[in-house]
Amino acid sequence: MASTYTNPRFPFRRPAALGRAAAEEVRVVIVGGGLTGLTAALDLAQRGVPSVLLDEDDTVSEGSRAICWAKRTLEIYGRLGLGGRFLERGITWNTGRVFFRDREAYSFDLLPEQGHEYPAFVNLPQYHAEEWLVAACEETGLVDVRWRNRVGAVENRADGALLSVETPEGPYRLHAEWLLACDGARSGVRRALDLPFTGQVFRDRFLIADVVMRPPFPAERRFWFDPPFHPGQSVLLHQQPDDLWRIDFQLGWDADPERERESDRVAVRVRAMLGPDIPFELEWVSVYTFRCRRLERFRHGHTFFLGDAAHQVSPFGARGGNGSVQDADNLCWKLAAVLGGRAPESLLDSYDAERGPAADDNILHSTRSTDFITPKTGAALAYRDAVLELAEAHALARPLVNSGRLSRPAVLADSPLSTPGTARSAMLPSGSPPVDAPVLRDGRPDWLLRHLNAEGRFTLLAFDHTGLRAPAAPPGVGLVVMAEREPPAGHLPNVLFDHSGLAARRWGCAPGDVLLLRPDGHVAAGFHAPAAAAVRAAQGRALGHAAP
Repeated sequence: MASTYTNPRFPFRRPAALGRAAAEEVRVVIVGGGLTGLTAALDLAQRGVPSVLLDEDDTVSEGSRAICWAKRTLEIYGRLGLGGRFLERGITWNTGRVFFRDREAYSFDLLPEQGHEYPAFVNLPQYHAEEWLVAACEETGLVDVRWRNRVGAVENRADGALLSVETPEGPYRLHAEWLLACDGARSGVRRALDLPFTGQVFRDRFLIADVVMRPPFPAERRFWFDPPFHPGQSVLLHQQPDDLWRIDFQLGWDADPERERESDRVAVRVRAMLGPDIPFELEWVSVYTFRCRRLERFRHGHTFFLGDAAHQVSPFGARGGNGSVQDADNLCWKLAAVLGGRAPESLLDSYDAERGPAADDNILHSTRSTDFITPKTGAALAYRDAVLELAEAHALARPLVNSGRLSRPAVLADSPLSTPGTARSAMLPSGSPPVDAPVLRDGRPDWLLRHLNAEGRFTLLAFDHTGLRAPAAPPGVGLVVMAEREPPAGHLPNVLFDHSGLAARRWGCAPGDVLLLRPDGHVAAGFHAPAAAAVRAAQGRALGHAAP
């Protein structure tokens, strides 16, 4: 097989606790050195919180795995200092095409409006992201990454969790004040705590093939229903860097997974798709079954479950990896606030209250996509094919086509941290994710999101005519002022010029409007010409203090 990537091998370092009778005491332990765990470790480190990260392997993921990085995820990685690398290394795309049998049904644009630093999606194999995250974690000096450290027994206690860890040189024990289980769909922590992982297994199989080739296809998502080269089934195509392409072939439930992984058999399928004139090589092959499952609760005392350890969805819609990054984005600022004494421990209950509904939404969309892509009855198949026939000529039918409802940022509509009823109807409601826009700073082009939530703080985003009458921010809250007219040269450093008017339009704000943003960028409250006491009360509520 071809090889466009060589997995790094990270060294095992003997933990100091080996051979000791007493358990090593650590404030935060993260189990799982994949995408979710590394993102959480880096986020905590940038907020000044050290952690120990345990992984039973000594490398990053094998095969491309998660490849579609959504705009909100890219913005989060931009805050963590890695967003530019995704843009430079990955394949940017906004367009998707849907085919039915031998013709194109329609195409769509996921980001028709300009004025965003990041595109709708960037395609990049997961192993690149993980390798960058490992390096970034090590650079902080606050993440103790321990490779080839496998967690065995886990005991939940009132003051944390006691872990038994096995290494090539022997076992040791680790007591974590806070435990983040990021160890995937087969989570050992979840099994050790005997927590049910309930949901649905779909009776179908898909073949993933990473193929090295140079076909005449542009960088766009292509989805085929019942194509001539794979009749009766569906196929998905995505471009990745290094002439690498991801192809997903639907196989059916009766397919033999071991046989379908054979290189010669995979090559026949790829050749039927590409035709005789496009040379290719296989790099990685896997067969998977759709599963949509979740834990009932994501917090269990001092133990939190993130990513696939907490919830699992089918790959269509790119909701797995992107949802996992949003889990870390949601939890880490709260844990840092509790550890820093700025918030009560009860704030951490909001992780489950906010990410549970987000997981349900992802599972709902994933289930509906799977049902449309793989109809299980004659009536369902007839409905699907009729919708696809109509979609070619009638735009009204296109929203009914479901080849994967692509990842969207979570809206925390019923968050206990939000202050309701204060914003004007046009303003983004509390719980909304942040929205980027182009701005000018001292006459130079810039992006709004680069200036929000600096240093992990709350931010007051104030809209004003010139930036000269902005409200004062409470202690510990940053201030960013959006001026609709260019402020005088050399004015306050936190004043940005909304030269295009896009910031005001996207946030739904007029002069005098003020939004309080949480450290993860979500809207905590909205006001018009607020009193300082109202802002302080909204910040207190967003930190989990009892509402007045």
